[in-house]
Amino acid sequence: MGAVHGVCYGMVGDNLPPRSDVVQLYKSRNIHAMRIYNPDQEALAALRGSGIFLILDVGGLDEVQRLARDPSHAASWVRSNVQAYYPDVLIRYIAVGNEVPAGDTGVILPAMQNVHNALASANLSSSIKVSTAVRFDVITNSFPPSSGVFRDPSGLVPIARFLDRTGAPFLANVYPYFAYKDDRGQNIRLNYATFQPGTTVRDNGNGLTYTSLFDAMVDSIYAALEKAGTPNVRVVVSESGWPSAGGFGASVDNARNYNQGLIDHIRNGTPKRPGAIETYIFAMFNENKKPGDEVERNFGLFFPNKQPVYPTTFPN
Repeated sequence: MGAVHGVCYGMVGDNLPPRSDVVQLYKSRNIHAMRIYNPDQEALAALRGSGIFLILDVGGLDEVQRLARDPSHAASWVRSNVQAYYPDVLIRYIAVGNEVPAGDTGVILPAMQNVHNALASANLSSSIKVSTAVRFDVITNSFPPSSGVFRDPSGLVPIARFLDRTGAPFLANVYPYFAYKDDRGQNIRLNYATFQPGTTVRDNGNGLTYTSLFDAMVDSIYAALEKAGTPNVRVVVSESGWPSAGGFGASVDNARNYNQGLIDHIRNGTPKRPGAIETYIFAMFNENKKPGDEVERNFGLFFPNKQPVYPTTFPN
C-alpha cells in the first residue's frame, strides 16, 4: 500500500457533528483512514461501505484489563465489534490500549494475545493485526536517533516480538510539538520541528542526515526495535499533530506548517526507512471537553461546524 494518510476521530466534545456527517467529511477531503478510540457503534455503522481504513481502539484501561483476564470476553468483543462490521468496515488494526501508564503495561500483552487468538478463531488474524499505541517516551536516548532504545525493555521487547511474530506494526504517537514545547526553543528550532527548511542534523552513529524532528523521532523508534531484535517490525504513526492555539508554539501558522508538511512528507519515509510511512494526524476536530492544558482542545483540523481551522490538502 502507498502512503496512508489518516486522521484520528476523537469524540471528546459536546458539539461535534453526527457520525455520518464526519464520514462524509473524511471522504470529501480525501482522508482515506481513520482512528477511533473505542468501538463506537454509530461510527462503525456510518463507516460501512465507506472504503475508509480503520484503526479501532478497544477503549480505556478497564477494557484492556478485561481483555487480558478473560479470553471469552475477547472472543465476545471481537464478535460484537469486528465480525459484526468487517469487511464492510475496513478494520486494519486493533489498538489494545493507548498510552497505557507505565505501572499498568503488564496487562497489554495478555490482552493483545487474547484478541489476536479471537481473531484467529474467526479466520481474521491475517487481515486484521493487533497492536498497542505507545507514547514516544517509551524510547530513551532518542538523540541521536541511532541511540534510541526502549526505556522498559522487559515490558516492550516481548510486545515487539509478538508484533514481529504476527506481522503487526508498532503503533507510536509521535509529537514533535511536545518536544519543542518542553525544550522552549533552547535546542530545537521551530523550522526543524515543523518541516520547514533551514536546519540539518547529522547522526554520527548511523551517518544519516536529518532535516525534520519527526524523522529523527521515528528513526529512534526503529533503532530501539533493532536493538530489541525485531528489525522487521514496521512503525505506524498512530497520532501526530500540532495545536493551533492555547500554549507555547501553538498557532494557526505553525499547525498548518506542521500538518501540511507531514501530509506532504510521509510518502518519502525517513532517512533510515525510505518509503511511505502510514501516519494518522491528531485530530479531526477541536474537542471542547478534552481534559488538560488548553492546547489539548485545539489540535483539530476542523471546527465542530466542519469548517477548517486552516487549509490542508490531502492527496488523492
